[in-house]
Amino acid sequence: MENIRGVSLTIGNLLSDAVSRHPGSEVVYRDERYSFAEFGKRVRRIASALIEKVGVKEGDVVAVLDWDSMRYMEAYYAVPMTGAVLHTVNIRYPPEIIYYTMAHAEDKYVIVRDTFLPMLEKYAEMFEFVKGWIICSDDAKEVSTKLNPHYLYSELLEGHEAQLPETGEDRMATVFYTSGTTGMPKGVSFTHRQIVLHAMAIDIAGRMEPLRNWAGDTVMPMVPMFHVHSWGLPYSTLFSGMKYILPGRYEYPALLETIDREKVTFTASVPSILYMLLSAPNLKEHASSLKGLKMLIGGASLPRGLATKARSLGMTLVGAYGLSETCPALTIAGYTESVMALPEESRQEFLLKAGVPFPFVMLRVVDSNHNDVPEDGKTAGEVIVRTPWCTSGYYKDPEKTDELWEGGWLHTGDLAVRDEHGYIQIVDREKDAVKSGGEFIPSLLLESAISECRGVGEVAVVGLPDEKWGERPFAVMTRSDAVTEAQITEHLRQYVATGRIQDWWIPDGYSFVESIPKTSTGKADKKAIRKTLLAGSGDAVRASD
Repeated sequence: MENIRGVSLTIGNLLSDAVSRHPGSEVVYRDERYSFAEFGKRVRRIASALIEKVGVKEGDVVAVLDWDSMRYMEAYYAVPMTGAVLHTVNIRYPPEIIYYTMAHAEDKYVIVRDTFLPMLEKYAEMFEFVKGWIICSDDAKEVSTKLNPHYLYSELLEGHEAQLPETGEDRMATVFYTSGTTGMPKGVSFTHRQIVLHAMAIDIAGRMEPLRNWAGDTVMPMVPMFHVHSWGLPYSTLFSGMKYILPGRYEYPALLETIDREKVTFTASVPSILYMLLSAPNLKEHASSLKGLKMLIGGASLPRGLATKARSLGMTLVGAYGLSETCPALTIAGYTESVMALPEESRQEFLLKAGVPFPFVMLRVVDSNHNDVPEDGKTAGEVIVRTPWCTSGYYKDPEKTDELWEGGWLHTGDLAVRDEHGYIQIVDREKDAVKSGGEFIPSLLLESAISECRGVGEVAVVGLPDEKWGERPFAVMTRSDAVTEAQITEHLRQYVATGRIQDWWIPDGYSFVESIPKTSTGKADKKAIRKTLLAGSGDAVRASD
């Protein structure tokens, strides 16, 4: 038997530490408010009931289908503390993909919100691999379902706290599925140790200027809990002792009301959700609550036009970058010592970048021969990384794992430039990059430039086939005000004159749409956009010569 003479880096020990150091801090969901001490007791009761009443055993996979609720937050801790594996199911997938991921993960038990029962009941015969269903809701109403055997979450909470098994820090704690541009979603898994180290790194990096996060902050992530551990914030926030607000289902007027009511000081999200938040009909009513709000922005490059609008409301936006495969933290655009020495106007520009590596992240930007590119802010290369928390590989997929870890480095598939201060800026995905005449056009930089044109809302730039150049850029966008394709082209030509973009980057055409198609994680679905454009749908407008 292993002789343990220290404290293992497990999720259970992270919770015990948070309760010990910050017993009075709160976890809040709607009208439910629990101190960390009370929250810890609820988690231990649920974990005990999962073992004693439901029959969960070490190594079992327990799925969760829910909005960002108190039940979900408790499952983040309780399931791994039993020695089982938490599977955070992407509820935005279509039913057939939800089924595929649950079958592939071999889910033994499922914690499911009552509102999702009709979907699961419709395909009940397909879930023969599930041994038990735990039904949760926001009230104590009796739930009727033909899924059997089933248990009520509320009744499991009424049990006692039993002695939980000792869980090794290298035991698998979580699994979830990430969508690629082709094929079915791929599973990635993480151990207790990886998640705890990741939480500690976020705590350290969050103290950088201008974030300055501390135990007095109130945090409400707007990153779904099914998506990469909600960027690790359910773990790092408790470790740091900050008040944690659960937003429930994302309804943007309600999100603004919650930010105002709970005096939220820090959040995290992707640009599309920020755009929806700032487009909410009650923005004017709650605009004052956004003043001083700090927001970590990741998932996609932040368009400059959107950043300008947020800053005009007094928000502080800080870029970040990571992948599902990396748990996800890789870089953060807080100020380093060298950037702090620059004038304030110059410092602001760095906040829009992906940033510098988190603690314990080894990051390189390399060319096709795996040589590091110059730190000139111009030469693009692929980002490759090593961290203590990168996934060891794709779940039950050794071939894709070998591709991911080619040469002993995790290959992100993202193209970036690196400046003299060590900050990286993502310029494209390798699979999304527009290659025209043999040269890459960085679509993210082009989207950012277009977004600054008055009247433009959200923007996505894709490459369409071109007989002469191979591919040419095409822009799809929403309108927040009257704007024409000629005005957009003229706007871009002004940036050509200043050297910010190249003349040949200007799109060959535009399409104005009601909304930009999104993936399940809120990013522009460029695969769907290309398919629609190539099929000839949409009102494409060719740019004038």
